[in-house]
Amino acid sequence: MTKLSINNVPVEVPEGSTILCAAKRAGIKIPTLCHVEGLQVIGACRVCVVEVEGARNLAGSCSMPVAEGMKVFTNTRRVREARRLVVELLLSEHNGECQTCDRNEDCELQALSAELGIREVRYGGERTRRRIDNSTPALIRDNGKCIKCRRCVSVCLETQHVGALFPQNRGFNTVIGPAFNLDLASVACVQCGQCAAICPVGAITERDEIDEVWTALDAPDKHVVVQTAPAIRAALGECFGCEPGTLVTGKMVAALRRLGFDAVFDTNFAADLTILEEGTELLTRLKKTLLDGEPAALPMFTSCSPGWIKFMEYFHPDMLPNLSSCKSPQQMFGAVAKTYYANKLGKRPEQIFVASVMPCTAKKFECQRPEMNASGVRDVDVVLTTRELGKMIRSAGIDFMGLPDEEMDAPLGLSTGAADIFANTGGVMEAALRTAHEIVTGRPLPMKNLHVEPVAGLAGVKEASLEIRGALPEWRFLEGAVLNVAVAHGLGNAQKVVAAVKSGAKQYHFVEVMTCPGGCIGGGGQPRFTTNAIRQARIAAIYREDEGKDLRKSHENPEIRQLYKEFLGQPLGEKSHHLLHTEYQTRARV
Repeated sequence: MTKLSINNVPVEVPEGSTILCAAKRAGIKIPTLCHVEGLQVIGACRVCVVEVEGARNLAGSCSMPVAEGMKVFTNTRRVREARRLVVELLLSEHNGECQTCDRNEDCELQALSAELGIREVRYGGERTRRRIDNSTPALIRDNGKCIKCRRCVSVCLETQHVGALFPQNRGFNTVIGPAFNLDLASVACVQCGQCAAICPVGAITERDEIDEVWTALDAPDKHVVVQTAPAIRAALGECFGCEPGTLVTGKMVAALRRLGFDAVFDTNFAADLTILEEGTELLTRLKKTLLDGEPAALPMFTSCSPGWIKFMEYFHPDMLPNLSSCKSPQQMFGAVAKTYYANKLGKRPEQIFVASVMPCTAKKFECQRPEMNASGVRDVDVVLTTRELGKMIRSAGIDFMGLPDEEMDAPLGLSTGAADIFANTGGVMEAALRTAHEIVTGRPLPMKNLHVEPVAGLAGVKEASLEIRGALPEWRFLEGAVLNVAVAHGLGNAQKVVAAVKSGAKQYHFVEVMTCPGGCIGGGGQPRFTTNAIRQARIAAIYREDEGKDLRKSHENPEIRQLYKEFLGQPLGEKSHHLLHTEYQTRARV
């Protein structure tokens, strides 16, 4: 431990800590525009400077390590003037248009300017030349607003191992973007939106599709339904001042009804459906290998996360057969809504408009994939992020926190606790094991409160093994088999798992991958700014939601049983294969 003082307050921190970390531990805020917890220190913005007794120059607190007996001052006149100067210079070239910017009142540069008391920009001169990149379905880039903090570069390269963004040129002419000044659609971008979630200004944002939803709601010939992903209920409240991890499921349903949707459904219903299809697919692959002695594509990787799918298409096309053929719950819901549900209403698929509320920007890309039209038309019409839904509720003048709690509509609104935990890293794996174990043995998963502890938490890669004991007669070939599973979140961690599988260092049967850190609760469309503490709070809320339900295993959902009885037939049957499964393609990489 190292002892120092910050603003004459004694502080003791682990050796090697930075001044910024020490200040945080002491409850002292030091502003920064480039630093992100868990990513490599950049030291680009120089907003976090502090004064160290005996040092000639101000020090960047994000990169300066503490030393025994060090005396640090974070709010001297010299420090205040230096920070103010840096921010004024940023503002002098920032082509912001704050009044109409998507990030107005949610902008770190704007907030910091207010904190520093900046009321005018004293420096004139050339502003950054604006170039709008709207080439992708998910993200919009505006170079004129970029402050070159390089957060997006760090998260894309370090966390996601994609590297779609990089600084180019020098000085005032520096541009952050794809190589050779290409558009995002021209390079290997998975559209996960972590760049948009981490950007302090409005330089990268999700494509706003609120107007498309309003247009559908105003159309008299459209029956407009909405589905809400499991992660939304643990994050939407943050848009209205709630603490992270506040469950607002009932108020969310009430707000959606007041916005005018004809039916409010739950993506969780389709998550339960996914478990039946995906679990059956896994057991089929295991049977083919263990009983029939034929080669099967193992390990089987989950296919719920569209950024992960695109990552595999770009970087590991040779392993596309290892992906589950199941569509994501979002796309399964759309296909069912425009066939099964449309039939119940006596409507044609094109008369049903399906809007999704997702924590993920890549879902905007996913719904536009050409293969996602099993109903004869596009299965999901529009995807809104959590942030977009928050804006829509506010623009409608709805007092969100004053709303009563309401229930989802039938028949596509009933779900189990297993579907809720799809929001968290490890949740899909746990939900699948709850059902697969019971199908094979006839008994519940032998885990405390049904939780598979080894695959929970925020470790980047998690592993577990489950020995099958007491298999039913039709599954006798699995008796004594040890099922090896792994869970990864963040594409950098997924890359490690794929490399281990390819090298033969690891032999798994089933692998869950979530594109974003923490899973969907840390998605690129969630309320900003997402830290590990916020991820953990949201995860805890989702587990509370799961544990509070009477039904906690996907195969127990009576509406899912009815769907198979009335419409689909059986998991992996002809109709379910057509509506709920797909194939993916190799993508050229720049």
